Amino acid sequence: MAEETIFSKIIRREIPSDIVFQDDKVTAFRDISPQAPIHILIIPNKLIPTINHIEESDEALLGHMVVVAAKIAKQEGIDESGYRLIMNCNKDAGQEVFHIHMHLLGGKNLGRLIG
Repeated sequence: MAEETIFSKIIRREIPSDIVFQDDKVTAFRDISPQAPIHILIIPNKLIPTINHIEESDEALLGHMVVVAAKIAKQEGIDESGYRLIMNCNKDAGQEVFHIHMHLLGGKNLGRLIG
């Protein structure tokens, strides 16, 4: 069984966070250390530690995360100018919290890569 993370507490609203979207499948909130003017994390309400732990039964959930990202980008006014979606898997890729999450970044020209 995967261990709960700080994201589990955010989903249950046990710790304060700037939640911009929540439904029965995902929660989205502003990153506390933003790397762009708009930096929102989209997480499944189901605890999945890494991308390697995704199962075939999670396919619709991952698709929902992308649909929600597009809705939030529109809500934030960055759908036309552009945005980036990033998911990291494990430590070498920069994953710090072991509950999968998608970064939605935008609000400026992000260039070819984020350093």
